Amino acid sequence: MPVPDESQKQAVDEDTGDEILVVLPIDGVLDLHTFSPREVDDLVDDYIEACLQASIFDIRIIHGKGKGILRNRLYGILARHPLVESFMQAPMEVGGWGAVLVSLKHDSD
Repeated sequence: MPVPDESQKQAVDEDTGDEILVVLPIDGVLDLHTFSPREVDDLVDDYIEACLQASIFDIRIIHGKGKGILRNRLYGILARHPLVESFMQAPMEVGGWGAVLVSLKHDSD
């Protein structure tokens, strides 16, 4: 199993509107709860790249349950991402309909 790496990402504090620096562990699990919807596109792309650099090919992205708006946006991003092999709703024991499991391509054909 690869040793987790860390990546830094700018985020916006929802209470103050201030930009903050968030350190994301590159361990195959991305929790989108701390990010605004407008940050998701770039964040997911950067996280996928970081996982591939760390030789992590199976990831879980937690989007939350809510009304499904973020889930639908995430599914759209994943469906057109050239490095994504496949994705599916996570089984109940690892997030159910509040998370998605993603398989990444092992090489960028």
